[in-house]
Amino acid sequence: MHIKNNQRTGAFGEEVVTQHLIANNAQIIERNWRIREGEIDIIALQPTGVFAFVEVKTRSSLAFGHPFEAINRDKSHRMQRLALGWLATHGCLGCNYQIDVAAVLIAADGSHSIEYRANLL
Repeated sequence: MHIKNNQRTGAFGEEVVTQHLIANNAQIIERNWRIREGEIDIIALQPTGVFAFVEVKTRSSLAFGHPFEAINRDKSHRMQRLALGWLATHGCLGCNYQIDVAAVLIAADGSHSIEYRANLL
C-alpha cells in the first residue's frame, strides 16, 4: 500500500508541475519518457524555444528532508545524460535545453506548494 501511495503522490506532483508549466506558456512535449538508464518526468518547450527537462520531487512531509536534497551529483549527471539521449533520439542535438527541478510539498490539509528551479544543472 505504501508504494501505491508514493506513486499517487508522485503522479499528483507531476500533474501540478505540468499545470504550472502550461500556466507559464510552456508546451508539454512528453511526460514520463523512459529509457533503460532512467526516466524524465516532464519535457517541456519553453516560450523562449528552450527545452526544459524537469525532475519532479513530491513530498507530503519534510521528515526525510527537502525534496531538492534528493538531487545529488549522480542524479544530476543521470538527468544530463537522459536529456542528451532525448535530444539525440529526437534529432535535436544542438538545441538549447536546460535541466529544471520542481519540488512539490503537500500539506496535511491537502494544499500544496511548488518551488521551481530552472536551469539548475
